[in-house]
Amino acid sequence: MGDYLILISGLAAAAIGGELFVRGAVGLAKGARVPAGIIAATIAAFATSSPELAVSVGSALEGTPQIALGDALGSNVVNIAVLLSVALAFSAINAPKDSVKRDFPVALLAPILTGLLLIDGEISRLDGAVMLLVFVAWIVAVVIEVRKQRASFAHLPETKGKTIIVLSAVGGLVSLVLAGHLIVTGAKSIALSYGLDAFVVGATVVAIGTSMPELATVIISKLRGHEEIGLGMILGSNIFNNLWIVSVAALITPMTGLPVGEVAVGLGFGVVTVALTFPGRDGVIGRTRGLILFALYLAYVITILGYR
Repeated sequence: MGDYLILISGLAAAAIGGELFVRGAVGLAKGARVPAGIIAATIAAFATSSPELAVSVGSALEGTPQIALGDALGSNVVNIAVLLSVALAFSAINAPKDSVKRDFPVALLAPILTGLLLIDGEISRLDGAVMLLVFVAWIVAVVIEVRKQRASFAHLPETKGKTIIVLSAVGGLVSLVLAGHLIVTGAKSIALSYGLDAFVVGATVVAIGTSMPELATVIISKLRGHEEIGLGMILGSNIFNNLWIVSVAALITPMTGLPVGEVAVGLGFGVVTVALTFPGRDGVIGRTRGLILFALYLAYVITILGYR
């Protein structure tokens, strides 16, 4: 019972911390006069991926990087198959052209690259360094775009309440670090008690928990009419998960002895779900996609659990 309380406490801390960090980070970015779509794909994506980062670092330091990989791959499936389907339940989504052009190719490439690096059955420190370089290249491309677009946002007023914004960001980050420790501790114990390996727990239970900040952001942005924030955040979060979080975990502790079947499932579903985010010729992601995506998530969970 205690393990479940630890895990639930960690999931709650991840949700609260992610929300606080998103508010603070987005406020700081607005003060710097950065376009909303880029804020979503970078600052907000980093903020909402912080639970995954905390889990990644914590599990790697504790010698169980399988949880880090399972959480990253599972969260990518959850981010699109569940979160996007929730947003589409309200209405169709108009996909911004700049977000599709900038983020979609990288989000699709990331799981493919991970799969190629896993051909030898492990993710070494060298593999982690390669993934990190690709991530840095994407960040550089985003920075270049920011410089090109920033002039058009020069008319934005200065952000008020900077002290509160900073406190929110810092408080959220502290909560997320605590969440990572609690989630890893609870997940490892549950995995042992049910006979499930670390990867399966990370790809299902932990993945859902660490995606809670993204869920809150997607719903809020959709209800407020800022679709570019929700979609940009989802694609950006997937890029952070695959390229930044997995690489950090691999650099700390190389990932060996991975369950090839489960990893292949996570990567395969990850590629398919990202592909389904590509809008039609009219630039719209239809509501029918939401039903397909949710069905894919159910198939993903059944397949992952079927290995055990």
